[in-house]
Amino acid sequence: MKVAIQYLFIAGVALAVAVLGTATPSHAQALGWEGETGVFVTPLAYTAASETEKVHPVVGYHYLNAGSVIGDFHEASITVGFLKRFEMGYTHEFHTQGNDKGLSPLWQNGFEIFHGKAMLIPENFGGRKWVPAISAGFMARQNVRNVGNLKFVGGGISATDSGKANGDFYMVGSKQISQLKKLPIILTGGVRGTNAQLWGMGGNAPDWSARAFGSVAIPFKLPGGHSIVFASEAAQQPHHPVNFPHLNIPTTLTYAARFIPAKYHFNLDVGVAQIAGNVAPGTNLKARHQVGAQISWAF
Repeated sequence: MKVAIQYLFIAGVALAVAVLGTATPSHAQALGWEGETGVFVTPLAYTAASETEKVHPVVGYHYLNAGSVIGDFHEASITVGFLKRFEMGYTHEFHTQGNDKGLSPLWQNGFEIFHGKAMLIPENFGGRKWVPAISAGFMARQNVRNVGNLKFVGGGISATDSGKANGDFYMVGSKQISQLKKLPIILTGGVRGTNAQLWGMGGNAPDWSARAFGSVAIPFKLPGGHSIVFASEAAQQPHHPVNFPHLNIPTTLTYAARFIPAKYHFNLDVGVAQIAGNVAPGTNLKARHQVGAQISWAF
């Protein structure tokens, strides 16, 4: 398990030191669910960079009410952007169990997430306004003790199992379309290779697979120089968790808003996520319209 995490981390460092060039305009303090610069649950191609700092740390807190069956998730993140093109970070997830006696014990407390991202091509590279920012990144999770990752002993669940590791490798492109001056749009699309179900919240998937994701974000100016961004995301999931071939996990959809004040280096996100409802006959996870909130603060 530790070896796998080390390989993922080394791969992220290799990406970081292998790429040279100039930086794109950054979305410096906009951390996503797992601590990467992103929307609500999916990454952007931008990194946690600053035009005036070579090293740019950002901290974040994330909350998701996943419903009465799955329970609540809390995440604390620290991400460091450096050289205007790269970022690395760590997130710890805390979980509060739901109140369904039959299904809630499938989710146990906590796991660790390491992540990194390198911008391979900056936005508008070479003066070409049609060129998107393109980045590569990874997520490495360890000690995941959810759903099929747990041990089943004598008809019960072992909560002391050390869990399993899983991860993502992804490529992502983001482009701000500014031709409509009064209504700019940020479009993002990417693909990830993953063996995780629902970013580890659903445990592991049986095998590695390629899953697509994308987002649309529309920023608006508010009085006083403040801004608000409305966004929606879609992220394909592996079809079912490991050891549960009868469960059908749908594509995750989110609808979110991000408030960015004018004079302070933080942003506040609120959103609704469609995760999973009736995943099999007689099995309802009751997580179809779940509310989440996030706050990120850049130093």
